[in-house]
Amino acid sequence: MNGTREPNRERRMPRARRMALAAVALVSALALSACMPTFLNPPKPQSTPTGEEVEADLQPFYEQVLEWERCGEELGCSTAKAPLDWDDPGSGEIELALVRHVATGDRIGSLLVNPGGPGGSGYDFVADSLSYAVGEPLRERFDIVGFDPRGVGRSSAVACYDPAQMDEYLYGIIPAERGSDEWVAAVETSAKDFGTACAEKSGDLLANVDTVSAARDLDLLRAVLGDEQLNYLGYSYGTFLGATFAELYPDKVGRLVLDGAIDPSASDFEVTKAQAVGFEKALRAYVENCLAGSECPFRGSADEAIAEIGRLLASVEQSPLRGTDGRLVGADTLLTAIIYPLYSADSWPYLSQMLESVMLGDADTALSFADGYNGRNADGTYLDNSTEAFRAINCLDYSYQSDVSVMRDKAAEIAAIAPTIGRYFGFGDLTCVNWPHTSDRDREEIHAEGAEPILVIGTTGDPATPYEWAVALAEQLESGALVSYEGEGHTAYNKSNSCVNDAVESFFIDGTVPASDPQC
Repeated sequence: MNGTREPNRERRMPRARRMALAAVALVSALALSACMPTFLNPPKPQSTPTGEEVEADLQPFYEQVLEWERCGEELGCSTAKAPLDWDDPGSGEIELALVRHVATGDRIGSLLVNPGGPGGSGYDFVADSLSYAVGEPLRERFDIVGFDPRGVGRSSAVACYDPAQMDEYLYGIIPAERGSDEWVAAVETSAKDFGTACAEKSGDLLANVDTVSAARDLDLLRAVLGDEQLNYLGYSYGTFLGATFAELYPDKVGRLVLDGAIDPSASDFEVTKAQAVGFEKALRAYVENCLAGSECPFRGSADEAIAEIGRLLASVEQSPLRGTDGRLVGADTLLTAIIYPLYSADSWPYLSQMLESVMLGDADTALSFADGYNGRNADGTYLDNSTEAFRAINCLDYSYQSDVSVMRDKAAEIAAIAPTIGRYFGFGDLTCVNWPHTSDRDREEIHAEGAEPILVIGTTGDPATPYEWAVALAEQLESGALVSYEGEGHTAYNKSNSCVNDAVESFFIDGTVPASDPQC
């Protein structure tokens, strides 16, 4: 049942990049060359790719030789083996899916890319939208490697629900007042049922999809790709994965760029509150832009338009709209549809069209936006397992508390600080507090002492990973260097301006670290 916003939901953005909105349509601009001599002559593998010493029980994994097969005009695909449990390497193994575009020019090494999530497919990100993932200068000098982290997509993946069950889980309506005992019980039951299904279908994997394990996988991939140090580009959640790697292996840090940074020390509640504020600000920025144009569904002041959106959410919460396929649009689904285009200012005109359709009583456009965000196809199937992976990873990466009275206090705090949409962000603990594998992990600062310089990028108007998180991470990292982009939208490299692009590409190619924040 769709009763509460999932915590840290910004990490679903990679899928949003591939859907039908204007900003997402960039994927269709991908143009691959018909010739591929660089793929036909990839670097020859070595028996021990880096020659480094590892513990005996890890040798079978670190000494494996990847076998690459053509899987596109300029792409090769392979599968790596990793321990299921890094603390007990002999207990089993998992698969990690890889896709690679070989450098077209003077090769520096491999560059691993993660688009976010958690649950986003790095494999699809590189295979489907290579030119969106990285700029041409990096494609020339690096082998661009996309990978699905453990639990995700083509790698050994978490599984939970069939499509019909997922529909009910994501779009179902709870016929009770939000925050009431009845409502809380229903959300808790829904979360428990989902977790039970995940445990039944995923087995031991479900306990081993945390980010620390995924960061250890990164080191393994670095080694089997033949790189002595890791070169890595992480977006959104991918910044947390990259920072975690740097904390575990500071001496293996090559050139790391963390774009749309997450503050690793922020608790689940702090993350949720900051995101509620971020999207509230983005909504106001959209409204102000809308009112300045000629095709805006609102009239009057920005305050009046914001209030109208608030009333629209309250209206569908009381009386959901029914789509032509029978599904209902309540407040949570409508909020998902609103948040989806707020990731990019290029998509704001589509947000106007969607809101106008809802004002006229039409549910279908809102459903299509929510479907894009959730990865639901028109036939009712789902693109991938990112919803399951998102939940499974977050439930292991954060700690949660079960006191409903505390949840109510926190929900009220969020509603007060983000008065239009904040009330729909509360009670996030319910989604994970009864998860089959609970975590008491404390979120802590990451310093990565001794690491080479790490570039951290923050966008001042980023609604999903607020700018202050990038500032915090850059300050925490012993070798962090901040690049600020003044603008709207989620993440900045390859989608903002030449100032950001030049800083990133000069860093990767030449190792150039900005002497100070260029304030792009």
